[in-house]
Amino acid sequence: AREVYRLVSDEVHSIVKEQYALLNEEILPQLATEGIRFLKRGDWNDAQREWIRDFFFREVMPVITPIGLDPSHPFPRVLNKNLNFAVELEGRDAFGRSSGAAIVQAPRVLPRVIRLPRELGDSEYAFVFLFSILHEFVHELFAGMKVLGCYQFRVTRNSNLFVDEEEITNLRAKIQGELPQRHFGDAVRLEVANSCSEAMTQFLLGQFNLTESDLYRVAGPVNLVRLMQVPDWVLRNDLKFQPFNPGTPKALQKCHSIFDSIRGGDILLHHPYQSYNSVIELLEQPANDPQVVAIKMTVYRTGTDSVLMQSLLRAAQNGKEVTVVVELMARFDEEANIGWATKLEEVGAHVVYGVVGYKTH
Repeated sequence: AREVYRLVSDEVHSIVKEQYALLNEEILPQLATEGIRFLKRGDWNDAQREWIRDFFFREVMPVITPIGLDPSHPFPRVLNKNLNFAVELEGRDAFGRSSGAAIVQAPRVLPRVIRLPRELGDSEYAFVFLFSILHEFVHELFAGMKVLGCYQFRVTRNSNLFVDEEEITNLRAKIQGELPQRHFGDAVRLEVANSCSEAMTQFLLGQFNLTESDLYRVAGPVNLVRLMQVPDWVLRNDLKFQPFNPGTPKALQKCHSIFDSIRGGDILLHHPYQSYNSVIELLEQPANDPQVVAIKMTVYRTGTDSVLMQSLLRAAQNGKEVTVVVELMARFDEEANIGWATKLEEVGAHVVYGVVGYKTH
């Protein structure tokens, strides 16, 4: 197992290195040529710096709490995959305490990418990263002290739920009890800015009981997924893929009842190339059809705003016998599944909790 883990670790380190090389050497430069720029601190002009400073004091500073590390303030519990900053300090704070380091946790309510007003720059679209803003103004959080360094980091924790379904009589209650601890499992990976000092890097590794093989130095934001929101802000359809509109099988295009269509022959749906609306109709129509007396269904994964689950709720409210087998061990969707199961029970549906043995994706 250790040998397999080492091979996986080597491969992932290589992939992450390639990710950031593509971001910094290809994607960002090409975006800049199209008037879409991500400004580093050294690129800010006076007007931009003043706007960003005001943004820091207005939006950022009120919601963050720096934690100076000393005997009375131990290392805080760091949430799974949340953005944090490790700060190296020199001197004494306003209370006369000497602390060589501090941790600043960035609340998830703060945006990781901020768009600057158009009138402040020479680019149509100008963005700054939250970590750049924290780096620039972190000294405002430590009055009377000198900031020697500020480094973003993120820890990934083991999010497995340790539940033995064969030994537990109430699986649902056990899973509900485990969910709050998911964000505080054992650390398995540490991502730090590539500028992070060796002393701070070793300190963080020690705090999370990790080794060098678990360390990833990154040249950019530690969570690249946060960049996914940027295309929605940029009104440049010429730089985006054309939206894909899934089709509808001919057998379902003209028939008002999906069940009449099924009586005429089997219908194969190929998602995402064909519309999922047909599946929604498959449940919405019987939920409102007085001739339907029972609906039975297995639910593996659902969203928090599932249209299908709303149809099941409506069917139960309309007096139909609704039986649903709910998969409780749907990784990362356990909480949503339990929530829907509870709502179904409240309207009189029969819910069976289970762990499905074989799943086909």
